[in-house]
Amino acid sequence: MSAPRTVEALIELGLRNRWYALCRSDRVRRGELVRLDRAGEELLLWRDAAGRIRVQEDRCPHRGARLSRGVHMGDRIACDYHGVQVDGEGVVVSVPGSPGCRLEGRRALRTFPAAEHAGAVFAWFGDPEDAEPAPLGLPAQLADDAWAHFLAYAEWAAPWTYSLDNLMDPMHGAFLHRQTHTMFAGKREAVFQIRDTDTGFVFEKTDQRGVNFDWSEWIDTGAQWVRLEIPYPPTAGPGGPFTIIGTATPIDADRHAAFFWRCRKVSGWERDTWRFLYKARLEERHWAVLEQDRAMLEAMPRDAWDRENLYQHDLAVVRLRRMIRNEAGRQLAARAERARPLREVRA
Repeated sequence: MSAPRTVEALIELGLRNRWYALCRSDRVRRGELVRLDRAGEELLLWRDAAGRIRVQEDRCPHRGARLSRGVHMGDRIACDYHGVQVDGEGVVVSVPGSPGCRLEGRRALRTFPAAEHAGAVFAWFGDPEDAEPAPLGLPAQLADDAWAHFLAYAEWAAPWTYSLDNLMDPMHGAFLHRQTHTMFAGKREAVFQIRDTDTGFVFEKTDQRGVNFDWSEWIDTGAQWVRLEIPYPPTAGPGGPFTIIGTATPIDADRHAAFFWRCRKVSGWERDTWRFLYKARLEERHWAVLEQDRAMLEAMPRDAWDRENLYQHDLAVVRLRRMIRNEAGRQLAARAERARPLREVRA
């Protein structure tokens, strides 16, 4: 990918120096090569002989052919065009057509730091490319074994920032989702406040809690998350309120991958009961809610932000957009500063 040159272009494809969720872990099976576009990058995902996930640029360092069209050889990938073999660290280990050539032994393929958590594959998108990855901080609901969760994954034809706006907008639950099994109750008017946290901020109704979709929390811990809570009746099984951890990853400027972990703090027989109820009764209903969001976001015009008239319920949306825009500006300024000595040498 050619580096974005404007704040708007960088935001469209996602901030750098962040971890992004790429896909479900079970999408990448042993012995197979998976081609994905994420955050403006053309990626190859595969597992090595030990089962470790590998995320690399989908481009042979020889002539630029797609490695995803190559051959999985356990600890390396062989390009199908000329047989060049590249390992999981991006090192060219063999050039069968010209043994001993200078390409052999070179680390010539961009390789992204990768990890797997909570049923998903994550990768670090650094700027510069060799930037040391920050630790991948997970919300407690995904890191603590006391929590059980299911991952819902979808790809939507809308900018990824539309999903962030949607998640940080609790008030839409009382309107768009008013006919659903969990968000039919409560007021349709509210006053909100913002409360700062160590990792972001909470946007919450001042006069209603535990009735509807009443608050959202923005979390930035090396990856970007939204946490929210939906009240559940006793018929939905043990575990109290239903916590959702969401994140979004741009595919390109007009599409994104959306991840929603549905979580409850349960153990023992209660965990088994809740997991059974989820698969038997609740999952279909939750997909119906997500379908309402998908249809709304995909129908929005791409210039929706240009003609908005925002009000008090949109304070979190405004704050989050400003934070992302400011960070994009800092990243572009840092990139320009790194390039300045090179320009001076050439001059």
